[in-house]
Amino acid sequence: MRAAAGLALCGLALTATAQSAAPDDAPPRTALRVCQDPNNLPFANLQGEGIENKIAELFGKALGLPVSYYSVPQRFNFVRNTLKFKLPGEDFRCDILMGVPVGFDQVSVTKPYYRSTYALVFAKGRALDAVHSVDDFLALDAAQRARLRIGIYDRSPASEWLNKHQLVDQGVPYHILNADPDQYPGQIIENDLASGKLDAAIVWGPIAGYFAQRIKTPQLQVLPLASEPGVQLDYQMAMGVRYGERAWKQQIESLIESKHSEIQAILQAYGVPQVEGVAHASAKP
Repeated sequence: MRAAAGLALCGLALTATAQSAAPDDAPPRTALRVCQDPNNLPFANLQGEGIENKIAELFGKALGLPVSYYSVPQRFNFVRNTLKFKLPGEDFRCDILMGVPVGFDQVSVTKPYYRSTYALVFAKGRALDAVHSVDDFLALDAAQRARLRIGIYDRSPASEWLNKHQLVDQGVPYHILNADPDQYPGQIIENDLASGKLDAAIVWGPIAGYFAQRIKTPQLQVLPLASEPGVQLDYQMAMGVRYGERAWKQQIESLIESKHSEIQAILQAYGVPQVEGVAHASAKP
């Protein structure tokens, strides 16, 4: 989930009380307790600067609850160490994951609130100035293609896209999970692409859009990629709660619908490239 994916909403009436958010046998909520990675921009960080932080604040205000965070680096067993973590005699540490792909089966997934896609990012003023579309990129002559260095995260759909278009030899793989807590997914752009170590990078859309806005020199071009037969590049993103917490899930889905315009404004402010069409169906609680 960390670097991934790198996933019109169905209507439920909003009941903006903390009590209705909880399961029938649970005490009233005293905070919107969010599970997060402490260093994962553009999604979240300890300073509350990420997309998911802003949406959590929006939801907390609607519920009349303060927002609190339980922060654990998003590595292996992230869900077990956050949403499902509970010591004997204690309560869970947090109650919601603000960004999970639809179909992620470790949690009960809400209706999606956006759909994005992987994107090609490169610097203007360098070797790819003649590229204005993905078709232009793929039409580069063989000699220029052979010289490219394209950064990708290993085991991501980007590697499948390179393989399909005979660009595997040009790929420069990065580990999708890194043991260094100071590592964050945008470094592939902020460090190596910006410095010229890479000619291009293919990353999850929100990462591409955010760092393209953040980096002023060089100016970066973002080209969203379309899914192709055999290569899925776009994914719907939702929120996740614990299985069995039906009332809480319905409360969150109500907020996703009622705050749709505000959520879209946040996504646009962060430069998230969006794909039209968000399904109405959600996973079973």
